[in-house]
Amino acid sequence: MMTYGVRVPSPWPQTEPSAADRAAYADAEPRPFWLASLPERAPHEPLTGTTDADLCIIGGGYTGLWAALAAKAQNPSRDVVLLEATRCGNGASGRNGGFLEASLTHGLANGLSRFGDEMDQLERLGDENFEGLRSDLIAHAIDCEYEATGVLYVALEPHELAGLEEEVELARRFGHDAEVLDTDAIRAQVNSPMYLGGVWHRSGSALVHPGRLADGLRAAADRAEIRIHELSPVRSIREADSGTLTLSTEGGVVKARKVLMATSAYPPLVRAVRHYIAPVYDYALMTEPLSAAQQKAIGWANRQGIGDMANQFHYYRQTADGRILYGGYDAVYRYGGEVGPHRDEDDATFAKLSQHFFATFPQLEGLRFSHRWGGAIDTCSRFSVFFGSAFGGRLVYALGYTGLGVGATRFGARVALDLLDGRSTEATRLKMVRRRPLPFPPEPLRSGVIQLTRNRLAAADRNEGRRGLWLRTLDRLGLGFDS
Repeated sequence: MMTYGVRVPSPWPQTEPSAADRAAYADAEPRPFWLASLPERAPHEPLTGTTDADLCIIGGGYTGLWAALAAKAQNPSRDVVLLEATRCGNGASGRNGGFLEASLTHGLANGLSRFGDEMDQLERLGDENFEGLRSDLIAHAIDCEYEATGVLYVALEPHELAGLEEEVELARRFGHDAEVLDTDAIRAQVNSPMYLGGVWHRSGSALVHPGRLADGLRAAADRAEIRIHELSPVRSIREADSGTLTLSTEGGVVKARKVLMATSAYPPLVRAVRHYIAPVYDYALMTEPLSAAQQKAIGWANRQGIGDMANQFHYYRQTADGRILYGGYDAVYRYGGEVGPHRDEDDATFAKLSQHFFATFPQLEGLRFSHRWGGAIDTCSRFSVFFGSAFGGRLVYALGYTGLGVGATRFGARVALDLLDGRSTEATRLKMVRRRPLPFPPEPLRSGVIQLTRNRLAAADRNEGRRGLWLRTLDRLGLGFDS
């Protein structure tokens, strides 16, 4: 018989973060731990002069690097140039939580609500991509601290318990290994007084070191003789008389027969794309390594990734050297979709994360955070990658992963290449690939809609998960949101 705890409404402190909450991260390095822990290396030389290429890839994150490697594997003689505005992996690819999921649709529930008649295919393709990624890590000798630990989704409020059995039944329907855990069982896995129950998804989920993954892909691309130019932001793309595309940076020009754009949340070079992407900032804290006593106090011997089940949710996981990453909850959109290094810090969000961390693990009081950072997520209205083309099909893009792209970027890169090269495949024939998401409205309406939605999501969390009129309307329009 399963037993569950009970709790009064709202599991989170209703007071302002304390001086101690703020002191815990005051001395933290304002830089992603994943990037700070990489070995030092000299950057690839910026582009200078004029060069020709069969394929030019814009963006040195996961999508761009996977695409470069796939293009070379398909045709070793293909001349591939990759242009990165800063350094490879410096954007979302080096700032995420390192949750590697098989899902291509941001989870089963989201996928079924949008691509219901294709879900059997999408789940199979997702599983194949997940296994193929693991094989590629081995083939390219990429040590990214891969751990097939699975993920725990934890219920923090009584109303969240009602859906646990249904979630497990849905996962098993699609062949996944999942189990409901009651209060005692979930706390035996991870000792938090917040937990009332949960689900352990044992299959289709792993953890990686995001920075090592990105840098391993960069190194593999370098070995494959892909011409990488860092510190080379593309300023413009225009069509040349010869039928090629001319890409201009501050220092040089690439004349390419084909272009693959993988710019994530950064301002896209194709104007039409701006209607589909809303850059939303996510923030995270990383602790110092835990002592043996602190580790014993929380348990967590199976090292699963963890996410709580509210609309405004946290995600957290352990690192190989015994730290805890803790992020999420606030998803911050700023008027006009502004993106830049000056937005990588947000003290109000860091303070809230610190407060919530010690509410989750009160036995770790006194632990300090070593790193704090933020990064922009390429949010789209369907929460999963979408594709499109420009310049008569000579440019193809893959964007909109909405925070669950560590695994899906490999799929997105390969599909984008197939579209660019005119190959008809099972994936390119999917409606999920052929259709774009609903666009966001222009400013100032866009900002107003996003802020209202955030407010209503928070209200739903306070009201036992009940979605009010605004959220139900978005659901009917195919714009259902969580944080």
